[in-house]
Amino acid sequence: MSINIVLVEPEIPQNTGNIARTCAAIGATLHLVHPLGFDISEKAVKRAGLDYWDKLDIIEYEDLEDFKKKVKSDNIFLLSTKSKKVYTDISYSDGCYLVFGPETRGLPEDYILENFNHAVRIPMREGIRSLNLSNSVAIVAYEVERQLSYINLQETSSYFNNK
Repeated sequence: MSINIVLVEPEIPQNTGNIARTCAAIGATLHLVHPLGFDISEKAVKRAGLDYWDKLDIIEYEDLEDFKKKVKSDNIFLLSTKSKKVYTDISYSDGCYLVFGPETRGLPEDYILENFNHAVRIPMREGIRSLNLSNSVAIVAYEVERQLSYINLQETSSYFNNK
């Protein structure tokens, strides 16, 4: 099993490309909730130089309702600056879902309120609106991997073993 990274209506292709690379590195499944702000056809992916796209498990959903209907889990965590809980205060388990909203507006407020017990945030200084989406995904995904003892990830570099 692996963790699941869910992007709801991502708008910026470079962010999704960076997130896809993180997913490939840790073996996470990437879930894309439409509408997307860019094209992910094979031609577009090749043109963007996403040479690791084929190393990903990607699941797409028509919209947030489709995601909610198809994913039946109590192991879903919403990332929102509106949450009081910090992402490091949670004990994550393998197979969890980390849900991130669109870059310019975040997750819909009604969805957050519906699932508020499972909403977490990354602490920031007052007056700072948010972090870049790809940075946020990497921060939280690697905390989950740390808690799971980096299962299936290379623990040490093989670079020096080859010299």
